[in-house]
Amino acid sequence: MTGCMAALARIHEPARQGSQFIVATHSPILAAVPRARILEIGDDGRLRTVEHDDALPVVTTRAFLADPARHVRELLKP
Repeated sequence: MTGCMAALARIHEPARQGSQFIVATHSPILAAVPRARILEIGDDGRLRTVEHDDALPVVTTRAFLADPARHVRELLKP
């Protein structure tokens, strides 16, 4: 997690100055770069732009952190 935060800090300054980056990630932290354009591939294979709060890694992480024990039980169900 701290590595993602360090990467966000390193990406932010050149991006602020107009540089562009393409980053493939499942990290909700890296998706939080200010003014990032977040693209997701839908079930139909098409790209769509989403807001940070609607991005799958963000939604999934928040759901897990809201009730980790329940998610672990579901994941480890026989």
